[in-house]
Amino acid sequence: MLLEDSAPTLKTNCCEYRHRSKIVAHNTTLFADMQGMSSIFFMVLWPYYIIKGFIMSLDAIRSHVSDEMERVNRLILSKLAADIPLIDTLSQHIVASGGKRIRPMLLLLTAKALNYQGDSHILLAAIIEFIHTATLLHDDVVDDSSLRRGQSTANSIWGNEASVLVGDFLFSRAFQLMAEVNSLRVISILSTASNTIAKGEVLQLINRHDTATSEARYFDVISAKTAKLFSAATQLAAVISNQPAEIEQQMAAFGHHLGLAFQLVDDALDYQGDVNKMGKNIGDDLAEGKPTLPLIYTLAVGNEAEKALIHQAIESDGSALLPEILQALARNKAIEYTQQRAHAEVALACNALEELPDSPCKSALLALADFTVSRCN
Repeated sequence: MLLEDSAPTLKTNCCEYRHRSKIVAHNTTLFADMQGMSSIFFMVLWPYYIIKGFIMSLDAIRSHVSDEMERVNRLILSKLAADIPLIDTLSQHIVASGGKRIRPMLLLLTAKALNYQGDSHILLAAIIEFIHTATLLHDDVVDDSSLRRGQSTANSIWGNEASVLVGDFLFSRAFQLMAEVNSLRVISILSTASNTIAKGEVLQLINRHDTATSEARYFDVISAKTAKLFSAATQLAAVISNQPAEIEQQMAAFGHHLGLAFQLVDDALDYQGDVNKMGKNIGDDLAEGKPTLPLIYTLAVGNEAEKALIHQAIESDGSALLPEILQALARNKAIEYTQQRAHAEVALACNALEELPDSPCKSALLALADFTVSRCN
């Protein structure tokens, strides 16, 4: 009962305590060589494990901007209308399929933490979600995916042509909405983000079935295709709040590192997650020939037999080799390594919030960073 009664305060205090601990350890150890990554991990994140049970839930984080999120959702639904049944039906399918709305929520929380007064954050949050949704439609076509968020993908129901064209519609709708903000700075950030995401997807396509893909190339991909939209969301909150350049850069850095952590965790979950919780199949990345960090790391440190196995799996459809691949990843602690890299990115993200004054929304942003590396879907 004591835990239940004091949970909100306890969670906030734990988050701030963990944040301070990360900063001290990060400043002294984070940039040591990667051979010492295990010790870095425990120095930076040991408080996380002590108080893991007290991490704020996503619903609790969202509650800080619940009214704003409701306005965003209403705006999204109103702007989806196109008077073309296929667009309306397919768009509604993917928008209503149970996504976390992390990116628009991130923009709203950051704007509120910066004491923004106005309404532009609602429109910008909707734009961010439109761009994200468009990329999902295109991704599922490129990846030939049949399952997302526990539901059949749009392309598996309506076909690739319809999914691509409706994705294009959502992109164009996002750019229509950008014009309503009437800010060249905002348009520049969003258009650059959209272009970077597209380049990231092309880079990922180039890396497919390529066992020579390095960690650096992998991070180039996830920085472009995932982290860039996170970074745009937090940077835009600073721009509309008229923050100085230093704060704008720090907010962009927060989103960037959080986005990297988010994708790293996604790539780890692809080999150890629960299909019922994730809403997608285990080993999808392997089946698509994507050399993500767990495989790249095992290629670097595994024995010759394991390296040969991973080469074979990446260069062809590795689905049949999944059990052996999972054993190789486990023996080399590749999932743990990927999670460590995610935690290191979260430490950098939290450092970027140091200049923000303490507030419930700052605590919620720190809690969102915790959620990113503790989630199971």
